[in-house]
Amino acid sequence: MPDFKVIEVNQSVYAVNDAIAAETREKLKRDKTFMINLMASPGAGKTTTLLQTIKMLDGRYRIGVMEADIEATVDAEIMQNAGVRSIQVHTGGECAMDAEMTAQAMQEFDTADLDLLVMENVGNLVCPAETDTGANANVAILSYPEGDDKPLKYPLMFTVCHVVLINKIDTAEYFDFDDDAVLECIHRLNPEAQVFFVSAKTGEGFEPWIKWLIDNINSRNN
Repeated sequence: MPDFKVIEVNQSVYAVNDAIAAETREKLKRDKTFMINLMASPGAGKTTTLLQTIKMLDGRYRIGVMEADIEATVDAEIMQNAGVRSIQVHTGGECAMDAEMTAQAMQEFDTADLDLLVMENVGNLVCPAETDTGANANVAILSYPEGDDKPLKYPLMFTVCHVVLINKIDTAEYFDFDDDAVLECIHRLNPEAQVFFVSAKTGEGFEPWIKWLIDNINSRNN
């Protein structure tokens, strides 16, 4: 028989990532910056939701946006055209941002000069949920056209999120979406999750979400 070594791995494969994420949170704390990791499937309305959120914050805060995609610069261009400080991050084929990529991207901002930093993660409900980026809060968007069964199919995403925005409620008449069922499922996975039903297109339902965001931004200065 050939000789071989047996290696006992006692450290999580995510240990290095988690250490970098912790350093990022310490930096955000020092700089009094609140950062959210915004996640959703393609087409759920991440960019539109973000634009509506910034509009409703009405210039009260200094905001920066990191747009993460495998390729293209479409979303960063949309943010720039809306007058929002933004950068485009290409993930080199990776399906989500990790803590190291997030820390590198943050170097393009003076976070001490920001009240709110938003990372719009790569669009999918799997990879972004698996890795700690160092953000202060995870926010997921689920839209009516996707169906109310997504928390059953992608439980980790809804387990790690502090907030879930149920978007496109203006399309309710066209889709068989059960509000009560999705709420029950999300809270079974994550009893602490805040769930807000919104329309990024019309602004309907945004007030509770905006209040939650303002409360968390302001808490950084207390």
